[in-house]
Amino acid sequence: MKNSKKGLSIIFILLGCCCLIAGGGLLLHHFLTDRQSEETLDALRTSAESYRQTQIAAESPESLSEVSADAEAEPAETPTPEPTVTPQPTPEPLENPYQDSFLANEDMAAWLVVPDTVIDYPVMWTPRDENYYLYRDFEGRDSQSGSLILDTDSCVDPMTTNLIIHGHNMKSGAMFGDLDKYKEESYYQEHKEMLLYTEDALYTYEVIAVFRSQVYKKTDQVFKFYQFFQADTQEEFDDFYDNIKALSLYDTGVTAQFGDRFLTLSTCAYHVENGRFVVVARETGCDAAYAPFR
Repeated sequence: MKNSKKGLSIIFILLGCCCLIAGGGLLLHHFLTDRQSEETLDALRTSAESYRQTQIAAESPESLSEVSADAEAEPAETPTPEPTVTPQPTPEPLENPYQDSFLANEDMAAWLVVPDTVIDYPVMWTPRDENYYLYRDFEGRDSQSGSLILDTDSCVDPMTTNLIIHGHNMKSGAMFGDLDKYKEESYYQEHKEMLLYTEDALYTYEVIAVFRSQVYKKTDQVFKFYQFFQADTQEEFDDFYDNIKALSLYDTGVTAQFGDRFLTLSTCAYHVENGRFVVVARETGCDAAYAPFR
């Protein structure tokens, strides 16, 4: 009997060791794949920054000192010639700073940046399978963090009234792990702006509403933010706009009107079952148009 108990104890110990080894191996695998994913994204961010620096250098004005010296050298009595109208050359379209990223993966619909936060990621769009990148990184490798995903019913070309981007609420703060910091109005005050780089242009947004919600049952007759993509009528627009303003945790003071477009960021929240934390921003303009690169 004692030998039997001793044998069982040894078996349980061995099983426990195997579980620990397997668990450790899995954690190591996740760590390595996450590190690979971040290295890939860092390379893409560096590439984008390189394009920006090149554009800044190209747009730098010539030294004003030479112009001033030439002006001073002119004799005072020289008659002023009649002014002539010189046609201004059409400026060359800017290069898209994220063109390398778009070319690296055709599933990338845009690149999202929320200045001074960790949100600086590609946004993937796969209408054939919306969840393809749910647990895959930019290069399609398995990843617990997954990628930011543009909802299947949203579209950047042509652009729908509302672009909904989903992202994991990671404990590390990655992806949309820090999105719920917007629950504090002071945080919103310092992070109002959002930037979305598409293939064709750079769009700017300003946060208009911040609220908690959830994924409801199909039969629930309630406002479902995740079902709003296009407002073809004033009534459709008002239903979305009035509801997000009513749900907002605080008044941002930002308003919108029929014809405006929105960017909606959504991540998991735990205040209720299937909870969501949502930040909605209103498009404020198109800051740059980019030259074709395909």
